[in-house]
Formats: sequence, C-alpha cells, structure tokens
Amino acid sequence: MKINTLYSTFLILALLIGCNEAKEIHKDAALFSKGEKITNENFAGTAWLNMLASPDSLNTMYAGLVTFEPGARTNWHSHPAGQILIVTKGEGYYQEEGKSKRVLRQGETIKCLPNIKHWHGASQNSEFAHIAISSRDKGPAQWFKPVLDEEYNAKSE
Repeated sequence: MKINTLYSTFLILALLIGCNEAKEIHKDAALFSKGEKITNENFAGTAWLNMLASPDSLNTMYAGLVTFEPGARTNWHSHPAGQILIVTKGEGYYQEEGKSKRVLRQGETIKCLPNIKHWHGASQNSEFAHIAISSRDKGPAQWFKPVLDEEYNAKSE
C-alpha cells in the first residue's frame, strides 16, 4: 500500500511540474508571426509586415501586423480613408504633422483621421508592433518624405 501511495504522489508531482513547464513555454509565444521583411523606401530601419487580411473585390478593408526593430519607423504618410493602429507589443511613437510626438505602449489604440499626415515607429530601446487597419476604397496610402532624425528624437508629449 505504501508503494502505491508513494508511486501516486510521484506521478502527481511529475504531472504538475510538466504542466508548469508547458505553461512557461507558451506564455511568450507570439500570436502572429512577424511576416516578411519590408524592403520598400517608405520605412527607415528594419520592419516586417504580416498581412492578416488583404483587400479584395468584396471588402476594401485590410489589416496588417507591422513589427519594427528599435529605431525603425515609417516615412510621413496619410490614408484617404483614415487608419486605426492597435499596439500589440513594445513602446513606439506616433506623430501627426504640426503636433508633438506621442509615446505608444502595448494595449493602446490610435485613430488616424483621413488625409492627416503622420508617422509611427519603434522607440530607440524597444521592438514595437501594431496592427494597422484601413481601407482602400478612397485610394491607397500617400507616402511623403522620411522622418528626419530631429523629428524622431524630438521630445514627446
């Protein structure tokens, strides 16, 4: 009887330890992959895009996960239909033309109004990711000049 009790106790402990180790492995797992490295001239630094939903003939809306390495950012740009940014990781910046740069953190959401020139990207010390949602029903994004280092390094709100 003592052997069965000892064996049962050992089995329960082994299962509990195994379950805790499995939980630790999954808590840092990413919900989405980074996607493909962005290779166009509309970004400074290294960034990746995972198109979560592409526009098509039935729906002009699109959603993409954009992941920026520390210091990476978009050029100034605007969206004719506006844009929503949902921050999923890290710390980054958002700035509209004529306004101060804003710090963004995981869990925050930004609504960019239609045709408002803006940029967004990672802070110097953090990877940064957001889901960008917009529509192409009023046309594609309009891209402008790169964000100057003085603009990127300016004090934030």
